[in-house]
Amino acid sequence: MDAQLKRGLLDICVLAVLQRADSYGYQIIKDTASLLSLTESTLYPILKRLEQADYLTVYSVEHNSRLRKYYRITESGEQKIRDFLSEWDDMMKIYEYIKEGQVHD
Repeated sequence: MDAQLKRGLLDICVLAVLQRADSYGYQIIKDTASLLSLTESTLYPILKRLEQADYLTVYSVEHNSRLRKYYRITESGEQKIRDFLSEWDDMMKIYEYIKEGQVHD
């Protein structure tokens, strides 16, 4: 899969997890395991990038005497998902057009 397309999909998938509930890194990896093969080395740069873009915020909660970073989607992050879904309809039209051409070959 094209790296840029995959990057965009990973970002949206992480935002979609956070749309359901605030979460922390390891839980995000578990929540997306059936769709993606995210690793910590992949996830944390995504979270940092999304935070810098104001799509999520970070806060800490004490867990077992340690601070755990939780991530919360922002209104900008919610809008990013809405924009993605809107654009995806256009992408599916292109997909169907390409697929239709393959059937006639």
